[in-house]
Amino acid sequence: MELESWTEQSERLWELASDNGMSRRHFLALLVAGGAAAVVAACGGGRSSSVPITGSLGSTAESAALFKDPWPFIQRGASLESRLELMPGLITPNDLFFVRNNSSSVDLSVDDWSLIVEGDAVEQRLDLGYVDIRRLPSRSLVAYLECAGNHRVMFDRLQGRAAEGTQWGRGAIGNAEWLGVSLADVLTLAGLADDAVSVLLVGLDEDSPEGGFQRVLPLEKALDPDTILAYEMNGELLPRDHGFPLRAIVPGWVGSSQIKWLGRIVVSTDPQWTRNNTTSYVLIGDDYSPEGQALGQVVTEQNIKSALALPWPARLDAGQNVLRGFAHSPRGRIARVQWSDDGGASWQDSKVLESQPQHSWAQFEFNWTATTGEHTITTRATDVQGNTQPDRVPFNQKGYLFNQPLPHPVRVIA
Repeated sequence: MELESWTEQSERLWELASDNGMSRRHFLALLVAGGAAAVVAACGGGRSSSVPITGSLGSTAESAALFKDPWPFIQRGASLESRLELMPGLITPNDLFFVRNNSSSVDLSVDDWSLIVEGDAVEQRLDLGYVDIRRLPSRSLVAYLECAGNHRVMFDRLQGRAAEGTQWGRGAIGNAEWLGVSLADVLTLAGLADDAVSVLLVGLDEDSPEGGFQRVLPLEKALDPDTILAYEMNGELLPRDHGFPLRAIVPGWVGSSQIKWLGRIVVSTDPQWTRNNTTSYVLIGDDYSPEGQALGQVVTEQNIKSALALPWPARLDAGQNVLRGFAHSPRGRIARVQWSDDGGASWQDSKVLESQPQHSWAQFEFNWTATTGEHTITTRATDVQGNTQPDRVPFNQKGYLFNQPLPHPVRVIA
């Protein structure tokens, strides 16, 4: 018998729980704490024979490609999409943080690992061991990390045009406190040439395209003090699924720039072109002009988004509900998040919680009086520079950077 997907199993569990009078909040708490068995037990057995309890998700090969427990996620091949409704607060715990892989996660030992810095724009080739990296001055920052394809499925759902690639919903994002060293300090050790132009970061995930996932940063972004090479995440050693022993963190830029299992840096006096800035991570479509050797507009910076921390679609009890969500912008703090339950005919302000350290996302919340039936709740965010979510995003072939306001379907039960 084939194993059910997380989505299929959780839907069946929720049907069982709701039929037994369990609230959504109680259901989620049980699910996180004890899994399917805890829900079934709390329902007194219920129709347990119709809810198979499985210990793993997806195929054996997919599960083996990851080190963390895939249970709290929507599994997409070797990648894991977070469920925003499970997020406990501003910081995303490591075990709930999404994973975007282009191959299996890599298991590296610090004894066998080193970081090579080379290229025609450095004075000397460096070969730094893990101890060498940890001896450099450390830098800590809070930053959200988001896949360029987050919300990709919405091109199909809201515009009727399916884009290529993993059909991410809203959970290819997380917010963490990172500790590492400034990339600028590492480049300084190698001796930057005056005519240095670009910095290529290369991962050790050899099964990925190009024999190691790689992305180019312009020198200016590479030298930004907040572009770091991280070895800790939320006070712990960087987990293996998140790039142990070293990964790049490039605040405000798409996740593909934030190379995991970093092993090599190439600094060049000429622009560098790879798969990931020519055919992938490029906006390809009628509304985008090609640049350089790319087929379209190269994707670099993220954009402003907001999303409710609810399942999609959501089920709520009638009456007063406090709805929560997350919003973020690469260009500054979130100043305002509005919500509408009448298709955008009118908008109301939510409460944006104050804590937005450094490059963090923001939390927002508002009270909503729910009446029985089908509803749609839409949110839109504005940052301190006045950037806001557009009414419509031009389609691009690979579905990057979708940030229209999301009309979130909600069913309210008595």
